[in-house]
Amino acid sequence: MTPEALERSRNWLAQADLRPTRQRLSLATLLVGDGQDRHVTAEGLHAASHRVGDKVSLATVYNTLRAFCDAGLVQEITVDGTRSYFDTRMDDHPHFHFEETGELIDAEAAQLKIAGLPTPPDGYEVAKLDVVIRLRKTS
Repeated sequence: MTPEALERSRNWLAQADLRPTRQRLSLATLLVGDGQDRHVTAEGLHAASHRVGDKVSLATVYNTLRAFCDAGLVQEITVDGTRSYFDTRMDDHPHFHFEETGELIDAEAAQLKIAGLPTPPDGYEVAKLDVVIRLRKTS
């Protein structure tokens, strides 16, 4: 962990008033320490923590990612209802999901045009619209 990465991670947690516990700081550094946005799964973040020598349990990774979501630091993107990715980029934007590799990347938001949405039932409003474009290689 470089001092810059550690400072960036501390500031990231502080903006959401999250206490910088050892586990939170370690996982935050993997997520935002280099200043780059990323999409991770809990399992991928767990493996990354072990690669850098931090033995955080998978349950702790899930709980920490949930706390980051609740605090508005990451957003959860669900693909096919079976796999969740956690995105550090918080603005509304679409995603490409590569079926062969499971990779999730950002798609260009300016290129997405939505002409309209169905009217929600009485007493409800649209809270968020997630767009995941699933890709498969052509033959």
